[in-house]
Amino acid sequence: MVDKSSGVTSHDVVSMLRKRLGERRIGHAGTLDPSATGVLIIGVGKATRLMRFATASNKTYEAEIVFGAETDTLDADGKVVLRHEMSFSDNDLLSASAKFLGEIEQIPPMVSALKVSGRRLHELAREGIEIEREARKVRIDRFDLAPTENPLVWKALVVCGPGTYVRSLGADLGKALGGGAYITNLRRTASGPFVIAEAERVEDAELKSVGEMVRSMARLVLDDSDVAKVRNGARLPSDMMVGEGPWALFDGYGELVAVHERIAGFVKVGVVLPV
Repeated sequence: MVDKSSGVTSHDVVSMLRKRLGERRIGHAGTLDPSATGVLIIGVGKATRLMRFATASNKTYEAEIVFGAETDTLDADGKVVLRHEMSFSDNDLLSASAKFLGEIEQIPPMVSALKVSGRRLHELAREGIEIEREARKVRIDRFDLAPTENPLVWKALVVCGPGTYVRSLGADLGKALGGGAYITNLRRTASGPFVIAEAERVEDAELKSVGEMVRSMARLVLDDSDVAKVRNGARLPSDMMVGEGPWALFDGYGELVAVHERIAGFVKVGVVLPV
């Protein structure tokens, strides 16, 4: 897990680690904008096969929302395209922000990494192309706001489900207050069970066991007979699986063997790791 610094892309971090570790199979979960900092989950080697489970985790972000202006990127990196005279009370702000809690719909920003018809939106945006995007359902569990010395700048703490765009959340809050807004100083402080206090600088990052990737999952330790079955792609009996999953299956030596998951009510083989 890396604490990504500002000014580099998530792909830059992967490239740096490939050179440092001499390993081509490196991926990341949950893209961070170049200006954003914080927790970036990295998978190395066979751990890359587990990245989709990390991507599905809840995220926690800290940011500042600047009211009174809109930018073409919805954050401080963009060009100001519109200014607003804005004034609102604390109650107005808190009442407006409360309406974004729970399941809401967001339109992905044009500067996002989302792929549409094989092209990433930010690639199209750089070419001056804007396309219609479908709204997507996301979930906001917390949206806490705290004042700063500037009445038009508020600190925000956001806890949200996967696929949420904090920059869109800030812009939409500005519109809800009758004006506009953009975000700055975006920092991801947690991704699932991984928190910023554990994150390392990319130049200091050390390899951890593959089992770290699944530490939030229910854990099953298998006997040698079941390990052999699972390694050959067999699915364990459903009565061995308690809860909704997914389940991390380990051998008696503490090595991760596979992940099973529940899909449409049935236990399925998710990932089998090579020996």
